[in-house]
Amino acid sequence: MDNIKGLLAITELGGYPDFTGLYTKSGFNVEAVNSMRKALRSLKKHKLDVVVAEFNFQSDFRDRTSSLETLMAVLQQMDGVKVIIFYEKEYLHQFEKLRARFSFHAELAYPIDKLKLEAALKNTH
Repeated sequence: MDNIKGLLAITELGGYPDFTGLYTKSGFNVEAVNSMRKALRSLKKHKLDVVVAEFNFQSDFRDRTSSLETLMAVLQQMDGVKVIIFYEKEYLHQFEKLRARFSFHAELAYPIDKLKLEAALKNTH
């Protein structure tokens, strides 16, 4: 049981396939949440190895580009958690601002290439 790793999948907007089966096949115990608030709560409760999240640009935020910044600030305090980000190509210029401040294990543009996601998951072990 020690070789099963924890993965938190945060799907706020979605619009892509459910990758839970791929996560499980890749050796992860998956917890799926649909809000950043629930994700932050989960981070306090569980030992996680990987977080898969969406970059959703929110122009109405004054001091940040998305709620992903809050998540990343928390994850910086946790050693060894790998972060995989899904993003819209049209918001790449906004995502670059986040990329300049935080490092990610993998960054995948929509539509998500299942093989690239699988490769990124394998590289976390």
